[in-house]
Amino acid sequence: MYKYTLKRLILAFFTAFIIISLTFLLMKMLPFSKPVGNDVTKMTYYLTQVNQGLVVDFRVPTEGYGELLWSGTDTAFVTHYFYVRPIMEQYFAWIKNIFTEWDWGVSTYIAPNQDAMSYILAKLPNTIKVNVVAVIISVPIGILLGIWAALKKNTMTDHIISTVIMVFISIPSFIIITFLMLIFCYQNQILPSQWYSVQDPLSTKVLSYIIPVSSLSFGSICGYTRFTRAELTEVMSSDYLLLARTKGLTKSQTVVRHALRNAMVPIFPSILAEFVNVLSGSMILEKLYGIPGVGSLFISAIGASDYNLLLVDMAFYTIIGLTAGIILDLSYGFIDPRIRMGGKK
Repeated sequence: MYKYTLKRLILAFFTAFIIISLTFLLMKMLPFSKPVGNDVTKMTYYLTQVNQGLVVDFRVPTEGYGELLWSGTDTAFVTHYFYVRPIMEQYFAWIKNIFTEWDWGVSTYIAPNQDAMSYILAKLPNTIKVNVVAVIISVPIGILLGIWAALKKNTMTDHIISTVIMVFISIPSFIIITFLMLIFCYQNQILPSQWYSVQDPLSTKVLSYIIPVSSLSFGSICGYTRFTRAELTEVMSSDYLLLARTKGLTKSQTVVRHALRNAMVPIFPSILAEFVNVLSGSMILEKLYGIPGVGSLFISAIGASDYNLLLVDMAFYTIIGLTAGIILDLSYGFIDPRIRMGGKK
């Protein structure tokens, strides 16, 4: 297990390095757009001089200036200088700063001159709060519905649960939140239509969780219900349960003592991975409901061409996904002692 864990961690590191490097190089190949008016913050390296006095320098190297990119007269005389560095030179400088100083750069548009990593970490608690609450609600409900459907197999109850699950699992969370906001926020005005602010009362803050948590929970509940029903149904048809019944155990005793324990072996790892995956959040959902989390920040960074924020967000999602996969694989060995990852026959 130790060798397998070390191997997976090394592979995860190289996988993350390749993904982040390709993201950097591909984004740097995108064409730059001309600034509109005085808005030049969509540039990666730039220097702005206003009225021959104020100089705004967003950590741009002082050498190499001289290429006039654009100038105009909007409200004041503005001259914009842009120094084009080779892409590979930018890449190696960026990698060097990460490994030597843990410096991922600064935001150039959304939060000018603020450290990109610190800015994203400040947004992370909002994503965690919404998604952790959604997991806490969806896990017990999904497992209980799956157990109920398995115990009522091939009955009307099972058919109703399976049909409802099949319908809701096909609907994306951003479609669900759109209908919830339309019905409960705009038509009936029962719930707030946007995420709460710091000044809002406690009741508004609590009500703000209902719509995003409900939207995130629908898909998870459906997934857990279907997975639990399938596993428990397969276990209940095993020979050792029939043997337990012949020894005098009741149906409820065989289900609780034997069937559920064995059915939970593949279910618990998915729950552990889900708790790690909650950090990734839902990009579109956060954007629609105005949640200031890492998901909505990712979309904003794409639209604003804020490359440093986008790269840190991409690295964050990559690491979260790889970590969830490692935890999922390793948890099988801890939950079921018969499983040994990477063992030889």
